[in-house]
Amino acid sequence: MPPRSRREHGEPLVVQAARDRERHVSQVTSYGFFAGRGPKRTVTVVPPPLRYWQYDAASPLVVLLTVAALAAWLGFLGWRDGSAAVTDELPLAFGLAALVLLGATGRLTVSDVGVSTDIAGLRQTSSFGIVPRVLVTDVVLGSAPKGWPKPKRRGGWWPGRRRVTVRHLDGDAVTEQAFTVWVRDPAAFADALGHPLP
Repeated sequence: MPPRSRREHGEPLVVQAARDRERHVSQVTSYGFFAGRGPKRTVTVVPPPLRYWQYDAASPLVVLLTVAALAAWLGFLGWRDGSAAVTDELPLAFGLAALVLLGATGRLTVSDVGVSTDIAGLRQTSSFGIVPRVLVTDVVLGSAPKGWPKPKRRGGWWPGRRRVTVRHLDGDAVTEQAFTVWVRDPAAFADALGHPLP
């Protein structure tokens, strides 16, 4: 599919996309990390509900590396200082491991005007991780079809999730790009982006 030249109210697509990035940040940051609790109490204007959101737990690789580091740390302490040192160190070790896994947890969010996957822990939305919905050209279930740009991976695989590939224009509204993401409800995700699955 060739790049679109869609305009809203006579605006160039690139201008609309830039405005929608700001609107996406405003809508998404009106909700806390736990979006199911509704808008933040400090919000003065009630934002529209989010179209789609899901939590992305730390990838299996991050979990594996964290467990390996925890085992190595406790194993070394046991070898050097004995089992009493390991027992004393357990609360700190498990607490640090939990912080690492919590910090690696993210959220995939579709607002009225964009999609982002870079909200994790206490971090705020970065404009670099946002794809405005007006720049999304296609959504397919599975891997990218032949002829699509090589997709960037966003988030990792987890049981019960299915891969979806999204083709979109870059911020210049000319260059085509794509990304893949694992979602719990592909149909709802595609609908939220305005490109229902066939």
